[in-house]
This record gives sequence, structure tokens and C-alpha cells, in this order.
Amino acid sequence: MSERHNGTVKWFNERKGFGFIEQEGGDDVFVHYREIRGDGFKTLNEGQRVEFTLTTRDKGPAAEDVTPVD
Repeated sequence: MSERHNGTVKWFNERKGFGFIEQEGGDDVFVHYREIRGDGFKTLNEGQRVEFTLTTRDKGPAAEDVTPVD
């Protein structure tokens, strides 16, 4: 299983379906709504704490399997 990382949502645009997570001790990470775990409408809120796995895409680091942290 891939290593899990923690971060805080920097911003997320519901209309466009993507945003960025400020990773603890690292670069900002792109996040797409398809990678948010859960049912129904998938969105994130600015300042929300999340956990995710990290991958590299053409344009840089990206989050996968994103879950909110209580």
C-alpha cells in the first residue's frame, strides 16, 4: 500500500472540479474531484484537513485516494 500524506486544502473550485492541497513539509499538490473518496457530490473546503497518496503526473505532484481527516 502507498504511503499516506497529510495536508490542508488550499483551495478547491467546485465548478471546475479541482484544486490544490498544501502538503505538510512539501510542495502544493493538485487534486481532482475524481480522487475524493465518498458518495454523492465530491468537494473539498478551504482549510479542510485531508489524507492522500501522492503520485506524479505530467504537470507535477497530484493527490489520489483523498479522504477528509476528522
